[in-house]
Amino acid sequence: MATPDFNDADIDLEGDDRKRGGRGGAGGKRGFSRRKVCRFCADKQVQIDYKDPQTLKYFITDRGKIVPRRISGNCAKHQRKVSLAIKRARMIALMPFAVTGK
Repeated sequence: MATPDFNDADIDLEGDDRKRGGRGGAGGKRGFSRRKVCRFCADKQVQIDYKDPQTLKYFITDRGKIVPRRISGNCAKHQRKVSLAIKRARMIALMPFAVTGK
């Protein structure tokens, strides 16, 4: 059984392919995007209230799903409050559970 010949040049010990733009997966294919800021942390005047569906409608999709925080930009604390407010608003019929019709 023959053993394959390896050169020292074939072995990359440092793993700098991602830094140089080599074949390191998807590193570098995505453009720079600005980090989203939680609107509730930025503006202390805005309150999360289940009785205000106009504010909460920005955090649900057109199909009625709650938007995740990586898309909405909310911090974890405020995302939990938004999620709870949406669920409460749904229970008293201020917001839809799902969209009817097409």
